[in-house]
Amino acid sequence: MEEQSYFPPQPFTELTVFEAASVPTAVVEARNHPIDELPSLFDRTFAGLFPALEEASVDMIGPALALYTRQPSDSVDIQVGVPVSAGLPRSLDLGGGLTAVPSELPAGSVAAISHIGGFDGLSAAWGGFMDEIRSAGLHPGLPFFEVYVTEPGPDVDPATLRTDLFIVLG
Repeated sequence: MEEQSYFPPQPFTELTVFEAASVPTAVVEARNHPIDELPSLFDRTFAGLFPALEEASVDMIGPALALYTRQPSDSVDIQVGVPVSAGLPRSLDLGGGLTAVPSELPAGSVAAISHIGGFDGLSAAWGGFMDEIRSAGLHPGLPFFEVYVTEPGPDVDPATLRTDLFIVLG
């Protein structure tokens, strides 16, 4: 299997399996976080993370992401952050009770596909992705994560948003 980047310029238009190298990240970790409060966690994290990384002279090397370390229920165990050029030398206080810590996207065999459309379609996209993985005889594992390739904003049509979905294979 060929090694590939987690951050290709083109979308994954079909189920893609590849070997990935680990990538350092700067993240805020939240355990048992209520799923309906995720938008607030994302907003608060990114409002504090981007200036803190700049102040610490740490370079982002890819788009925002969310990594899940267990299957969601009414709550999630999640890491919200960005890939960085090198691991954080120390934790970063983001204010508002949030701290960025070093972590990484995992090395190994992963499956990927891109979702083009609004965030409200992610649940269905994950369902279809998991069906494709199982139909291919692959075994999904943990963690799984989303890379938000297109930055949302007031002038961005939600139908054009690209979110890459990844899951480690067992």
